[in-house]
Amino acid sequence: MPLVRRLPKFGFKNPFRVVYSVVNLKALDLLKTADTVTPQVLVDAGLVKRKTLPIKILGSGEVGRPIIVQAHKFSRAAMEKIQAAGGRAEVIGGV
Repeated sequence: MPLVRRLPKFGFKNPFRVVYSVVNLKALDLLKTADTVTPQVLVDAGLVKRKTLPIKILGSGEVGRPIIVQAHKFSRAAMEKIQAAGGRAEVIGGV
């Protein structure tokens, strides 16, 4: 039997893929006490389970107050909504 038929056929796993912990804006709006949202604040609030993964902020929901959000990556909608509310989206390194 030819070698190509003897080998198992499985998909491709990208070794360079980056997996993010995602947080929506509606979850950030529930953090009423924090004016500056950092990855440590998200871990302490229980919104991020794994501390080792980088954080990405997604644009589902609204922000009702100006906040400063520090994360590794932002979606375009999230960045626009944060800036429209008078806040600031800061990209931190480490990915």
